[in-house]
Amino acid sequence: MNKISILLLTDSTAFSADLFDLLVQGGFPVSKISIAADITESLSQRQFDLVILAGTISASEVSDLLRQIKTCAGEVPIFFAASKPSLSEAVQLAKSGITDYLGAPLDLELLREAMTKALSMLLPYSNRASSGNQKGLAKIIGRSKKMEKLVSLVKKICDTDTTVLLQGESGTGKELVAQALHYESSRRHGHFVPVNCGAIPGELLESELFGHEKGAFTHAIRSRIGRFELADGGTIFLDEIAEMSPMLQVKILRVLQEKQFERIGGMKTINSDFRVVAATNRDLEQEVAAGRFREDLFYRLNVIPVETPPLRERVTDIPLLIENFINKMNRSKKKTISGFAPDAMEVLLNYSWPGNVRELENVVERVVILAADDVITMDDLPEKLLGASVRSGGRVEAVDEIPEQGFSLSKVVTDFEKRFIVQALDQSGWVKNRAAKLLDVNRTTLLEKMKRYKIMPPE
Repeated sequence: MNKISILLLTDSTAFSADLFDLLVQGGFPVSKISIAADITESLSQRQFDLVILAGTISASEVSDLLRQIKTCAGEVPIFFAASKPSLSEAVQLAKSGITDYLGAPLDLELLREAMTKALSMLLPYSNRASSGNQKGLAKIIGRSKKMEKLVSLVKKICDTDTTVLLQGESGTGKELVAQALHYESSRRHGHFVPVNCGAIPGELLESELFGHEKGAFTHAIRSRIGRFELADGGTIFLDEIAEMSPMLQVKILRVLQEKQFERIGGMKTINSDFRVVAATNRDLEQEVAAGRFREDLFYRLNVIPVETPPLRERVTDIPLLIENFINKMNRSKKKTISGFAPDAMEVLLNYSWPGNVRELENVVERVVILAADDVITMDDLPEKLLGASVRSGGRVEAVDEIPEQGFSLSKVVTDFEKRFIVQALDQSGWVKNRAAKLLDVNRTTLLEKMKRYKIMPPE
């Protein structure tokens, strides 16, 4: 850990001097330069593992410094250190790309832990530059606490053969997590075989999974290998598992238990060594209770449940995702978009994103293609986002603990309720009966709350 090289950008305050002394005391190779100096020369002369901004720095200075650091040093972790940190300041800095926030009193062990976490989280990002063919954890973008927990869990379970059940809303990246479980494991040299159980008609899905012999049914003009057979030595990803018919659920249960099956129309038993990762955007326990999904299959799949968080619960990851999407679109569309104007970015941060990361990527692709200038402005944003931003009246930031100065519980609860009412209305096309069902309230109650919070439909 002591071999980490650090660039410390400081002002002349006592806090900055104490931080420098602490790093030296900890045995870290540290270079100190003034914030007022030209840092591009220092960054270009040598490579640093970590950059720390320390002292009293304005928001505009932070933005300018971040631009210079990222231009010269790429995806290096950047810490911000201040003697009196505030919750609102920390949230703003997280949005701008700061990796972590350090405050007084300074503690060497806590600093070591923060560095270790930051470097382990950024390791996948460093791999991106060296390979255009990203696989595994390198494709999972996010530094929020929820994504940290998700990545940590993937690392713990990737190299086992235990069945994993991914649950989360559509567009939250369940297939990316499934790929990470495969490519970070010892099975990475085998096939990763995805099967969308909801996209293949029921009568064809069995043949797709198990294969068939020539003449097994009409149009079976040749033998065909199935997905379970193809996944021998690798991983099979059963996406939208809840869409599978009850008859096929029985057969899948046997295959999971025995790792054996026969092709349709065949007599030979085939053995296959595969790992199963299943995914669904439904609540499988409710599906079991309703009799639409077999209870024994649910327990067979649900050995290790993994939740993929919706985008609205990891808002601080939005700037990172946007940066990644813009870079990708610039390459594929031959554009030179540099980013979003601050007010346009604020709209994206305030939107509830019912379609999650997939919806965000679609919006970024659209505005990159249609933008008139290199900076995306409010004029480039879809009307849907602008209307939702006006109606929602802002967003509640999630906090892990109550700040020392406290906050208004009634306001937080009100904002939280208002936000989900607007989301339910958007999701239901502003059909109030459907929105009320989504929220499990009476239509009258919904109308009263809309009136109280002055929630108006889009024009």
